[in-house]
Amino acid sequence: MNRRFSLYLDLVRFLAAFTVLLSHLAYSRFTDGNYVFLRHWNIGSDVVVLFFVLSGLVIAYTAETKDKTLGAFAFNRLTRVWSVAIPAVVLTVALDRLGAQLNPQAYTGWWFAAHDAGSMLFFGLTFSTEWGLLPFRLGSNGPYWSLSYEVAYYALFAAAFYLRGGWRAAALVVMVPLFGIRPLLLMPCWLLGLFVWHKLRDGFEVSPARAWFLTLAPPAIYVAALSIGAPKLLLGLTKLVVEPRYLNGLLNFSNEFLWNNLLGLLAAAHFLGVAVLYRRASTTDRPRIASFIRWLAGGSFSLYLLHYPVLQFAEAVLPEDWPQIVRHPLLLAIGLGACFLAAALFERRLGAFRAVLRRIAGYVQRRKVGVSRGVGVTLPARVIE
Repeated sequence: MNRRFSLYLDLVRFLAAFTVLLSHLAYSRFTDGNYVFLRHWNIGSDVVVLFFVLSGLVIAYTAETKDKTLGAFAFNRLTRVWSVAIPAVVLTVALDRLGAQLNPQAYTGWWFAAHDAGSMLFFGLTFSTEWGLLPFRLGSNGPYWSLSYEVAYYALFAAAFYLRGGWRAAALVVMVPLFGIRPLLLMPCWLLGLFVWHKLRDGFEVSPARAWFLTLAPPAIYVAALSIGAPKLLLGLTKLVVEPRYLNGLLNFSNEFLWNNLLGLLAAAHFLGVAVLYRRASTTDRPRIASFIRWLAGGSFSLYLLHYPVLQFAEAVLPEDWPQIVRHPLLLAIGLGACFLAAALFERRLGAFRAVLRRIAGYVQRRKVGVSRGVGVTLPARVIE
């Protein structure tokens, strides 16, 4: 993958996570309705589609170039998500409990679902909050839903990419009903990421004029679609098929799947255009800027997955009589600061986390070999290695 294009994707990843933070900060309970226009635009929900397309692109790239076996793929994907998901779930439980004790009124609303810690840990760490028939909201951590979708996509991709014949069919037959309708409705967005990678891998090329069109037309179409109310129009089509009173309960975060998949097409076209332009670009690299962008992107997963419970807790404990000019920027600073601190402690230590797990696996394997030898069992060489 082109280095400059990869850097652009990192920038998009951070900006998308930051946009979701701003979108949630715009709720009236946080900022008194001063920025409610961001809620009306629904841009926070829209940029999640970028995460899905980016994920499909990156996973296809790593599967073909790095993760040569199912075991390597599973280890790298699970350690990546658990390195942030474990602290995110634990902190969500802790912050929700403490915040609800200090200010119960701040946790009485649609934005909070009270569950026991055991249920939250189970559904959160198995990523099953959106699988099956009924969704499970992880306390105040609304954004966690998309990770449930992501892991479902990883599993379906792994079955299709690494397995063969009857094993592949059996795995898909089991997983599709397990994950349910909600993740599947947005899976075309993720598959569009795979499409982008395959096109780039195969040498996708267009003229500069067409590359600029692919780059600039999607944002323009997006703005035009918003101006004519396309999301509501497409949601109206969905309501012709799904009874409106069941729409949110059944589809939940996939209720705008027609609009979201259209956004996925626009994002895929944009990324193809940008990739071609960067391949042709002759500008010199700027290491400091590149390093800063990489650093921002290195904390984007934590920013996305932790900001909402942090904001909710801060809202609960900050004095309500503080002036807006102090309170609103402070909420933003707390959200950013806490998430990047968590990233420093967990997300950026992924390599160390994986090294510890490998040492543990090696120790267990050596113990098994020792026990087997002690009882006179000879293990095959490939197992001992």
